[in-house]
Amino acid sequence: MIIEVKDVREMLAFGKRLAALLKGGEVVELIGDVGAGKTTLAKGLAAGLGVNEDVQSPSFTISRVYDARDGLQLAHYDFYRLQDPGIMTNELQETIHDPQTITIIEWASIVSGVLPSDRLTLSIVPPTESTRRIIVESHGPKSKRIAEAL
Repeated sequence: MIIEVKDVREMLAFGKRLAALLKGGEVVELIGDVGAGKTTLAKGLAAGLGVNEDVQSPSFTISRVYDARDGLQLAHYDFYRLQDPGIMTNELQETIHDPQTITIIEWASIVSGVLPSDRLTLSIVPPTESTRRIIVESHGPKSKRIAEAL
């Protein structure tokens, strides 16, 4: 499925719509070049989950965790600068298997061997400076349910 968004406002709205479908234990992989809108989507998702903090890209810190609605947590990873995936493997495995945590991963290819088979992959492609195409791929029954509801 492909979803078109016209601007930042629509990307944030898409993130909120996605957040409404998440119950905990989901993994969302964000794929796209620098500046594609991955962090903007993560901000919308966080807002939809009731996160009250300013969501920033964890490019330099690798991960950030936020308290969300209904006792959930949002774990946001960015592996753009990660050279050795081994240093994050244990933490990531714990996080993605926690039923109270929703995990968003940017630049996930470096840790692909750790990712669960059931995950939602969102590839963001910028056909113009302001518009984006979000290619939605589901890998497993939980992510398929989410993709179909989008």
